[in-house]
Amino acid sequence: MSTGERASASDTLTVLAGGQIELQGRLPWSSNATFLVQVCHGGTTMPAVYKPRRGERPLWDFPEGLFLREVAAYRLSVELGWGIVPETVARADAPLGPGSLQRFVPADFSEHYFTLLEHPEHQEALQVIAAFDLLANNADRKSGHCLLADDGRIWAIDNGLCFHVQPNLRTVIWDFSGQPLPAVLRNDIERVAGTVADSEGLGELLAPEELTALARRANIVAERGTFPDPGAARRSYPWPLV
Repeated sequence: MSTGERASASDTLTVLAGGQIELQGRLPWSSNATFLVQVCHGGTTMPAVYKPRRGERPLWDFPEGLFLREVAAYRLSVELGWGIVPETVARADAPLGPGSLQRFVPADFSEHYFTLLEHPEHQEALQVIAAFDLLANNADRKSGHCLLADDGRIWAIDNGLCFHVQPNLRTVIWDFSGQPLPAVLRNDIERVAGTVADSEGLGELLAPEELTALARRANIVAERGTFPDPGAARRSYPWPLV
């Protein structure tokens, strides 16, 4: 990020973390309860996506509190220096109880991974998301979770099913399989591999064994240096795909 982008992110985090939250309505097509809200702080008002813990559908392979994984995904994106997850915080005082608040991204919602892949100018950004999902062990990267923002940037949203200790990658982004990992991404991953297990920002959100697994994945990805193929012995795609 540039200095201006960091300042903007800092301002956004201040609003999300301390602002007054007003429910606007429930967002459709989400398996868990997800709400559009307005957050007001110090004369600034911004839309955000609110995911309360009480609206989470119980899962057999993930503990409750998926909203904390949304926050952890944002912090991992920051530690990598990639800036692909919109600013996200945890709020205990939200209208429906504890949950995550993520800056709402104005986007062309007719665009998603499968349509973006057709344009060469988006290849680099999509590779970043693919590399991020390898580290985060994302179990649910649908096509619609890649947003083309109004400013042309591509963002990765809906990151609640991440950071499982067991291999659990399910994604639509397999088009880069076998290709070399770009050197700049590999360098960032190598850097984070040595520090992430002791990260205070992630340590308050993830279990110690999840941090250890994250560091191990980072080392493996950096050492291999290529995007993997989907595993033949396990389900490698989410459902639905979009």
